[in-house]
Amino acid sequence: MNSLDYLIVGLYAVGLIAIATYVSMTKKGEKKTAEDYFLAGRSLPWWAIGASLIAANISSDQLIGMNGDAYAFGIAIATYEWTAAVALIVIGKFLLPVYLKQQVFTMPQLLLQRFDKRVSTMLAVLMLIMYVMVILPVVLWMGAKAINNLTGLDLILSMILLGGLSLAYSLYGGLKSVAMTDIIQVALLVFSGLYVSYLGLNAISDGNGVIEGFMMLQSEFSGKFDAILSYTPKAEDPEAYANYVKLPGIWVLIGGLWIGHFYYWGTNQYITQRALGAKSLNEAQNGLMFAGVLKIFMPIVVVLPGLIAVALESSSSIPSLEGDRTNAYPSMLSLLPHGMLGLAFAALIAAIVSSLASLSNSVSTIFTMDIYRKDQDINDPSLVNIGRIAGLTGLVISIIVAPIFLGSLPSAFQYVQEYMGLFSPVILFVFLSAIFIRTSNSRSVLIGSVAALIAGVAMKLYVLNVEEALIEPFMHQMMVSFGIAFIFSYLFSGSETNQKVFQFSNEDFRTSTLFNAGSVFIIAMLVFIYATYF
Repeated sequence: MNSLDYLIVGLYAVGLIAIATYVSMTKKGEKKTAEDYFLAGRSLPWWAIGASLIAANISSDQLIGMNGDAYAFGIAIATYEWTAAVALIVIGKFLLPVYLKQQVFTMPQLLLQRFDKRVSTMLAVLMLIMYVMVILPVVLWMGAKAINNLTGLDLILSMILLGGLSLAYSLYGGLKSVAMTDIIQVALLVFSGLYVSYLGLNAISDGNGVIEGFMMLQSEFSGKFDAILSYTPKAEDPEAYANYVKLPGIWVLIGGLWIGHFYYWGTNQYITQRALGAKSLNEAQNGLMFAGVLKIFMPIVVVLPGLIAVALESSSSIPSLEGDRTNAYPSMLSLLPHGMLGLAFAALIAAIVSSLASLSNSVSTIFTMDIYRKDQDINDPSLVNIGRIAGLTGLVISIIVAPIFLGSLPSAFQYVQEYMGLFSPVILFVFLSAIFIRTSNSRSVLIGSVAALIAGVAMKLYVLNVEEALIEPFMHQMMVSFGIAFIFSYLFSGSETNQKVFQFSNEDFRTSTLFNAGSVFIIAMLVFIYATYF
């Protein structure tokens, strides 16, 4: 990088803070209420929701981590993106109507309405642990490694700068500043990712265009274009077996991955918070559909550069990855001319700080509304200040934790998936019980949750001590934990309908023509993709 690149990055940072400050300004004499700060005053349109969902989702663990896994596994890693699109439309159809009808600020609040304080507090604590100890550290660490790779800047200092930038525009403005600046950030991210892929494919074809480059990539590295990995015994091929454990064949389409998707997109505070801040149910549903459409095409940004890196590294067209798959995307940036390199670097930072801001905002929301608030008026301005302190504290803890736990991991993306796999079956089970199982009660879901957590930990310990096990893929472990949660909950739930059960009619689940058309498009694209690369 040269001075032009650094200038572009600097202008981006200043512009981001200026725009965020402007969109979050209040009228003279007005103070932000909790609804203004945590839910953008429930004013977000569908296009802002959709773009913000993608910006919050695509961070360093995906842009860097998933491209790194594409380099190692091939196109199969894209199943996380493609199947997420289906999960988004299912959530928009069946879960969003419940959330918005109940008018909640946070996901644990929904559980307080249906069960009691024990359940909502348990979920709030689980979410805070996962955000502060798993997701935030990974986003910070992978982002810092990318900055270090491109600039040589110290890892700890890089994390501090990333955290500081995210707080600079989110701490004051809350969700509105996060969501509206996300539109800019996702546009920058997509543009730079497309340009990197364009240059890479053109380099493969020696300047004869991206189509020829893509055909050559498929032809020369056909093994990387299997969307469904085949099982290979560990004794036969340890590497192929290790890949299968991460992406266990046909089970990625019919197994535990759906538990992860429905948890992440349907019950995860830092994702659902966008929908909770929508103008209306219709706007929220269309926002999720729009995000689903974007998800179908996101592998061009988060998977294709990693595949291209396989070909270009073998021809010495990019710097060697030196055995570290996380260098796949940063190495691809070496193809860019100065100026564009700065823009791509800004896009990388955009992806990181957007997710950091979203996560920090969710930490502040959950801590303030579900743990601290108690009986205070929901519009008390002091809650906003507590939220800001909580967001800052969560980020500081994550910076401390990141180098301790992540220093030697080969795949940060898979690390996130596997450790979320301990919590996601539990959290999803509780929410599905709250919404759809009329006989569930506080006692039954607590027993089911504890049983699932114990089972999850036991299975992880078991697979660490065996050479090869049927339940070694974490997706299988999620299915087992999920099933155990429901079994134990059923045994202790009784037969009477809980008096707090939510009441809904068929009319509550009607969707717009736009949502339905987008859903059909998503399903058709998914069928085409898997028919092509099965």
